[in-house]
Amino acid sequence: MTFEEIRNDEQQYMMHTYGRFQTALVSGKGAVAKDVDGKEYIDFTSGIGVNCLGYCDDGWVKAVSEQAAKLQHISNLYYSPLQTAVSKKLCELTGFDKVFLCNSGAEANECAIKIARKYSFDKYGQGRQKIITLVNSFHGRTVTTLAATGQDVFHNFFFPFTEGFEYAEANNIDSLKNCVSDEVCAIFIELIQGEGGVMPLDKEFVSEIEKICKEKDILLMIDEVQTGMSRTGAVYCYQNYGIKPDVITSAKGLGGGVPIGACLCGKKLADVMSAGTHGTTFGGNPIACAAANEVLSRITTPEFLKEVNEKGEYIKEKLQGMANVSEVRGMGMMIGIVTEKDNAKEIAKKCVENGLLILTAKNLLRLLPPLNITYEEIDRGLNILKKVMEEN
Repeated sequence: MTFEEIRNDEQQYMMHTYGRFQTALVSGKGAVAKDVDGKEYIDFTSGIGVNCLGYCDDGWVKAVSEQAAKLQHISNLYYSPLQTAVSKKLCELTGFDKVFLCNSGAEANECAIKIARKYSFDKYGQGRQKIITLVNSFHGRTVTTLAATGQDVFHNFFFPFTEGFEYAEANNIDSLKNCVSDEVCAIFIELIQGEGGVMPLDKEFVSEIEKICKEKDILLMIDEVQTGMSRTGAVYCYQNYGIKPDVITSAKGLGGGVPIGACLCGKKLADVMSAGTHGTTFGGNPIACAAANEVLSRITTPEFLKEVNEKGEYIKEKLQGMANVSEVRGMGMMIGIVTEKDNAKEIAKKCVENGLLILTAKNLLRLLPPLNITYEEIDRGLNILKKVMEEN
């Protein structure tokens, strides 16, 4: 099919829920994708942080293909050695005690919300169900995770939203303290607000939140959907902050390209969710777990994490000298670029036309390259970006 035929079918048969760039991708290897016309693109997006090992990594393909030929799906009414292997690895890497496997970041966040409210209900009874999140946060697109998201633009159309959320200003401890009351059961935050514009939280702010949570038996929950899976140079971003949350959520890069999410909790929450209180049909299916086991065995070694940090610093250094760049921020290989001309969306469009896939968030450019991207691929992408920035 031609690009025009694909676009026409998309317009005719699909809901118009995405603002798409004008290309149709059909294949890829490493950090290079190809479209229907054979044009190559350096990918600085990883499918929004999903393809942590790039396109069609040999080990990942082997793990998924071999599992697909053995057993593609079983009900969660039966034990699965692949599920237990993923869960064991996650617990060993983090020090958490229990894992719930699901299909996405939004589902993992829903699980976290349910854990917080049930823990508080079991211990304190009704009336202690509020969850504090941060202004400018993003936690998903279900009705409940939209309610948890601290951006007014998302609180529209789908009324009534799930109640019980309150929003504090990021990096403003007084604002957060003003939200704390006897009705609060959890504080749920992203350590780097990804969709909110790659905005890292101050370490002092996060440390103060941890203290408040410990003093008042409020759960500290970290949304690591975008920051997890070695994206920030640690297996999970909270490890860069020197804290130990009660709950973290994970997805995106965990499966390297297939849908899987996880909600991890500590010992005091290990038995909160009992049989029948939560569940999923597809969560932790054998193919997704085979992919996750391959990913976890590859991206969590000290050598790999060192490379992520080194590549992130290399990219940031190159960006600093480019035209139209006023600020570069982020951590590891989660990078935001503020443009002097406030023209990020125009830049992103021009990048695609010139063979570079790049993201935007709010009013900035956002980079989430494959974690194993080569320096040659990095340079190819940065050269395209440099050219576009100079011309626009």
